Amino acid sequence: MRAIITGASTGIGHALAHELAKRGYDLALLARRAELLEGLASELRARGKQAVAIACDVLDAGALRDAVQRAQTELGGTFDLAIANAGVSIPSHATKFKLDDAEQMIRVNVLGLMYLYDAVIPSMVEQGSGRFAGVASIAGLRGLPTSGPYSASKAAVQAFLEAARIELKPYGVGITIVNPGFVATPMTEKNRFRMPFLMQPGDAAVVIANGLERGSRVVEFPLPMSLLMRLVRYIPDALYERIMVPYARRKIDPAKVKR
Repeated sequence: MRAIITGASTGIGHALAHELAKRGYDLALLARRAELLEGLASELRARGKQAVAIACDVLDAGALRDAVQRAQTELGGTFDLAIANAGVSIPSHATKFKLDDAEQMIRVNVLGLMYLYDAVIPSMVEQGSGRFAGVASIAGLRGLPTSGPYSASKAAVQAFLEAARIELKPYGVGITIVNPGFVATPMTEKNRFRMPFLMQPGDAAVVIANGLERGSRVVEFPLPMSLLMRLVRYIPDALYERIMVPYARRKIDPAKVKR
């Protein structure tokens, strides 16, 4: 079995690479930081797995297609699983809206996923099998204060993949939407507020891999956070606003904002 993961150098992507290797996958690892990728690939090779590390920016559609072709050649075939994990989160407040930051989140979180989709789906359709997983977020279930553009980007991912799942079902290709809550990664280390139900990347990777093996349409965790956000979706707008106003003052460490 062969899998490709974007954003594999740190966080959930890094943990997923280890977890999928345990489950028998050969891996193509994509991210911008070559040295971190090669270190991960070396660890996996030492465990007897095939692993190819390719430094690649998910915002370069041509480079991403080339990376997919190269990885397929080196691993000996098309992918059974593709995971669009690369993402970025930049805190924002409506009174201090920065268009450049919002644009970056939309481009990485939405277009970056679509570029991987474009590169791998045709071969999956041709072979009549495969699964594409996109890492969205529980934050995409409803607009969250200080995370407006981020929530919007993840909601877009959810809508795109939901439609694709229906369209690709007759062709034997599965789609999984992954909605994590708070996971201890470089993306969340900037948060100064208490993050409820915070999970470690390794634990998150196990939950995701189990869901992928089951062919789940949606993998959403941790369960308490999932149930809470699903309930919040049905709260009337006026009540939601009253509840969430205090959270619009959540504190962020600007020195740890990842761009």
